[in-house]
Amino acid sequence: MKLSIRYRLFLSILAATCLALLCMFLIMQWSINRGFIQYLNALEQGRLEKTAKSLEQAYAEQGSWDFLRNNPEIWIGRLLNAQSDHVDPWKRKAFEKRLEVPPPPPPPLGPHRPRWPFIVLDANRNPLFGTTEDLRERSFRPIVHNKETIGYIGGLPPIQFLNPLQLQFLTRQKSALILSALGLLLVVVLFSLPLANRLVRPIRALAGATRELASGKYAVRVPVSSSGKTGDELGQLAQDFNSMALTLEKNEKARRQWVADISHELRTPMAVLRGEIEALLEGIRPINPDAIRSLHAEALRLHRLIDDLYQLALSDLGALTYRKEWLDLAEVLRDALLPFQAEMSGKGIRLNTHFPEGFKISLWADAERLHQLFINLLDNSLKYTDPGGELFIRLDCRKGLAEITFADSAPGVPEEDLDRLFDRLYRVETSRSRALGGAGLGLAICKNIVEAHGGTVVARPSPRGGLEIQIILPDVEGCV
Repeated sequence: MKLSIRYRLFLSILAATCLALLCMFLIMQWSINRGFIQYLNALEQGRLEKTAKSLEQAYAEQGSWDFLRNNPEIWIGRLLNAQSDHVDPWKRKAFEKRLEVPPPPPPPLGPHRPRWPFIVLDANRNPLFGTTEDLRERSFRPIVHNKETIGYIGGLPPIQFLNPLQLQFLTRQKSALILSALGLLLVVVLFSLPLANRLVRPIRALAGATRELASGKYAVRVPVSSSGKTGDELGQLAQDFNSMALTLEKNEKARRQWVADISHELRTPMAVLRGEIEALLEGIRPINPDAIRSLHAEALRLHRLIDDLYQLALSDLGALTYRKEWLDLAEVLRDALLPFQAEMSGKGIRLNTHFPEGFKISLWADAERLHQLFINLLDNSLKYTDPGGELFIRLDCRKGLAEITFADSAPGVPEEDLDRLFDRLYRVETSRSRALGGAGLGLAICKNIVEAHGGTVVARPSPRGGLEIQIILPDVEGCV
């Protein structure tokens, strides 16, 4: 059975929390044990110092260790009792009176003899007091009298003689740690599942919206959380999804508009052809060279439209081939101008070029596609410039870029239509009439050719009253 992302996220949080709690418990337990033992060790060292001084004083009074060999438990008990009293004179007097009372009988010998926390050795390291089987576990310090070592005293590590109260303290601390860890684990369990639900909720919304988008519902959108506006990954993902859905919706609308426009553009010449053919068949128009030329003109218009659509489709698919080489951009432009000079002269359009006869620009490009680009721009200017107007062409080179400008005279294009001039099948109807045979595909093809060469093309109002098209191409090696 596959776990949902909600439960996987919940289990991940729970596992990470358990691991963190386990590490914290082990570290705290080690810290408590270490700190408590260090504290006991400090106390024991202080006690050994006092015991050593008391033994030194008793040795000075007795003159030997015989008192400790004969009655070790009695003398050690008295020494320990003496250490428990402070400098209060009343307590000291009471202790001195207690020393006059016969001591209690010593504890029984044998396996049940109590284990003392320290051991006393004479100067030859022979045991005077304490058990001898744990000598290796003890650390000894000398007992000095009159600058002479008279014996040694050593104590066990504090962990060896913890009393019940100390053990109870450690047990309570460990129990408190365990209860704290269990409490934190319960809190994590109570909060991690709602947190997992909250984190998974936008993912579920995205999954549902993706399914709707895949089914063709491009108007679907997902809500963007407020945290997403400040850089949250899920919020950013929701924004990206909405942007993608908006782009797909626009593309779908453009596709439908594209199909409708193509159908409309094809229907017009087909309707003209059908009407003229039916007129010829019914005898309304005589079959003569003029009728044949009219049919031929409509067929050519239809052929140009289909060819433009084919070229544009190839460009969109990336299947339009480009054979780039180092070429002279000025020469390509001059070759494109030759067939239009007579037609422009016949229409009364002055053609002004701003580049000398011997001017050269070495450019890495496809000569055939650039020729097609210039032909489309010159054809537009020829069709949509009023008789008696002017077409100005400038070719320049600066900072490794080639700049080509086509600026014609009236009629112009409204500024609100300039951004749409390069859209497919878009025409400004006031000046770009279907009667001139344009289908609104020439500038779209031009834009694709320029972008395929890594350049840019923009349209703006011309200082001469018409339209100015500026093309910038990179990969220029030099200008002469």
